[in-house]
Amino acid sequence: MQRIKDEAQWLPMDFYSQLVISYQSKCPIMYKVFLIVAAFLVMNSLTVLAQSSFPPGISPTKFHLYVLAGQSNMAGRGTVETVDKTPHPRVWVLNRANQWVPAADPLHFDKPDVIGVGPGLAFGKLMAAQDTSVFIGLIPTAAGGSAIDAWQPGGYHEQTHSHPYDEAIKRVQLAQKAGTLHGILWHQGESDSKAEQATVYEQKLKQLINRFRQVLSAPTVPVVVGTLGDFYVAKNPAGAQINNILRALPKSEPHVACVDASGLTDKGDQTHFDAASARELGRRYAEAMQVLERSGK
Repeated sequence: MQRIKDEAQWLPMDFYSQLVISYQSKCPIMYKVFLIVAAFLVMNSLTVLAQSSFPPGISPTKFHLYVLAGQSNMAGRGTVETVDKTPHPRVWVLNRANQWVPAADPLHFDKPDVIGVGPGLAFGKLMAAQDTSVFIGLIPTAAGGSAIDAWQPGGYHEQTHSHPYDEAIKRVQLAQKAGTLHGILWHQGESDSKAEQATVYEQKLKQLINRFRQVLSAPTVPVVVGTLGDFYVAKNPAGAQINNILRALPKSEPHVACVDASGLTDKGDQTHFDAASARELGRRYAEAMQVLERSGK
C-alpha cells in the first residue's frame, strides 16, 4: 500500500488531466453535476469570507445606522493619528466594497490622496458609549467639493466622478438590510457660499432632507447639520448666510438639530478642520443626535 501511495505522488499532471477528460466523456451528466456542486461550494466559501468581518448574531434593531453626508469636512481632511486608527469593538463602517469592517480613519474614499480624519469616527464612538447594548454602523457618502445641486437624483460631481445622492441612496438601502437607520449627519455648504447660490440653499436643503426621509422610508429619522468653520466664513463672507440658514433650520423642520462649529480650528488652509477639531465636531454631532433621539423631536 505504501508503495502505491509513493508511486502516486510521482504521477505526472497529464495523468490527472487525462483522468478528468476521460470522466467527462464517459459520464457527461455526472460531470456536469460535479461542476455545479463545485461551483456552489466555491460561491458559498466566498460568501462566508465576505461576511466573516461582520459581527455575528446582531439583530437589525440593535445595529444603529448613521449616514455621513456632505462634502470634504464630513469626509475628513485632518491628519490621521494613532487614536484615529484605533477601532471601537462596536463601531463599524460600510467600506468602499460595501462590506462591514471595524471603523478606523479614514472612513471615506472620495479623494484618496487627501482623505483624513473627519467627525464620523468620534461620533460613532460616543454613540456606542451611550448604549452598550447596540452596534453602530457608519455609512460614508460625502463627496469633497460637492455643491448641494449634486445631492439630487441624477446629480453628478465632476471632482469625484460620482453621483453623490444616487450612490448614497444605494449604499444606505444596502445597509438597511443589516440594520436600522437612526440618523443622518450633514456637513456641507462651502461650495454653495456664493451670493447667488446661498439665496436658494435653504429650499434645496429642505428638499434634500425630505427626499432622504421619503426614499429611505424613514419619515422621522433625525438629521443633524453643522455650521461652516469660523475660519472659512472669515475668508468667504457668503458663508455667514449659509450658517444662518443652518442655524435656523431646526425651527422650521421637525427632527432636525444644528451643531455649531464655532471655536474650531483649521489645518492651515482656512477650509478644512484639523484632526482635533474634526473629532470635537463629531462629539458635538453625537450630543445633538442623542438629544433628538431622546426627545423624539
